[in-house]
Amino acid sequence: MEEIKKVVKYAGSVSFGTAISRVFGYIRDMLVAYLFGAGMFADAFYAAFRIPNLVRRMLGEGSFSPALIPVFSEYLHTKPKEEAQKLIDVVFTILTLLLIVITVLGMFFSPLLVKIIAYGFTSDPDKLQLTIDLTRLMFPFLLFICLAAMLQALLNTLNSFFIPAFAPANLSFAEIIYVLAIAPLLSPSNQIKGLAISVIFGGLGHFIMQYPTFKQLGWKLRFNFNFNHPGVKKIALLMIPSVIGISVDQINSFVDTICASFLGDGSITALYYSNRLMQLPLAIFGLAMATVSLPLMSKAVAQNNIDEMKQTLNFSIRFSIIALLPATVGLMVIGMPVVQVLFERGKFDRFATIITNQALFYYVLGLPAYAISKVLANTFFSFQDTKTPVKIAFVVMFMHVLLCVALMRVLGVGGLALATAVCSYINVIMLAHKLRLRIGRMGIKTIMVSTAKGLAASAVMGLISYEIIQLNFAPLFISLIISILAGIVSFIVVAKLLKSPEIEQLQNSLYKKNNAKNCQ
Repeated sequence: MEEIKKVVKYAGSVSFGTAISRVFGYIRDMLVAYLFGAGMFADAFYAAFRIPNLVRRMLGEGSFSPALIPVFSEYLHTKPKEEAQKLIDVVFTILTLLLIVITVLGMFFSPLLVKIIAYGFTSDPDKLQLTIDLTRLMFPFLLFICLAAMLQALLNTLNSFFIPAFAPANLSFAEIIYVLAIAPLLSPSNQIKGLAISVIFGGLGHFIMQYPTFKQLGWKLRFNFNFNHPGVKKIALLMIPSVIGISVDQINSFVDTICASFLGDGSITALYYSNRLMQLPLAIFGLAMATVSLPLMSKAVAQNNIDEMKQTLNFSIRFSIIALLPATVGLMVIGMPVVQVLFERGKFDRFATIITNQALFYYVLGLPAYAISKVLANTFFSFQDTKTPVKIAFVVMFMHVLLCVALMRVLGVGGLALATAVCSYINVIMLAHKLRLRIGRMGIKTIMVSTAKGLAASAVMGLISYEIIQLNFAPLFISLIISILAGIVSFIVVAKLLKSPEIEQLQNSLYKKNNAKNCQ
């Protein structure tokens, strides 16, 4: 029960910080969509942005954090604080030097990287050259954002969750200020280059915002060149499979980009914006659970408390499902008006809305699976096992490539999104099977009961939201707000009537009730 309370409390902090950050993110996206639409400039920018983000995933949240958190947690809970501080110092030193080298090399090899990532652009020399220029401009972003990811991992291990969740808003702040105050003074070609430069300032702000909290908790970032530190070696060994796994994940993204580059202007941008919309509920609920579960499960494993780890795992999965099923149904039934309200203005026309919604419809089918796979992978990471998720990721990668090629011929951009959704469920099934063999029972029965209740409540919610939006009794924005609010209320009412334990647990947490029955 105490662990569930912690999960709900910490996840609430992550969700709140993430929600605020995402609101500013969508304001940024609306402004960028207004200024650049879904044409050549936007396609070039988002294709270029994928390249430093690849390395970011490898040396940031994707592989570095899952390797750092279990090891730092082990030092934090089993060794003196001085030893844990030394580990931080050496990791900070190595990571900084490595990032500087990679940034310089990335800027130099930008032409080759762009030709690999967006091969379809080679038929348009102007678009190709613009993407190369933007890639070079954005590569320094990598240095700051990866150091920020290190701070985020350390703060999460120290049970500080709000500031790390809110800090990504700095990227939005930088781009919003640029679009509103500076971009109008520039020519179109320089406007998109200025946007790339603003990304660097956003990454720097992400790092700076977290450091005061880190210092307040009694820790520092200092240089230490003891590269033989045993903790660093352990992190490096754990990272090797994770880097391969993230490479697989990014290959999947690049397959999407390459395929989309053959589907015509606007396709890459449609994938980006639809993915952004799908990421909102995923980040607020699903990834919040993943963020909280890793340090908590790592602590439990370090203390050899497997029952506590299982309790955290089971509740994280159930809560992710009950939170994301309504988001899935909601975005499927009212996705079109959501895209219209958020983006359809300026150069983002009706065609851009249609193809973005097409991708969104299929992306959100995989929402629950995206979150569950993160939680399941975190369980392996808590055992300092980064190999098993990678082996499974390789199998899923090949399936993804085949499905992308096959489905894009039938559904266009939607086919690429559907391939991602289908593969997410394959990933969950394989991870769950391997984990079941390792730790035994995971409470599958309670998970299935929660899923059934969530599906029933989501079906009612979807019907009500759809009918309200079809009435056209008010301006679209007002109708959409009423539709969403009515859907949320109907979901909660039905879930409570079905006695969903997750809803009751959340309610008890909010009102600080201590009812053991509702914690099951």
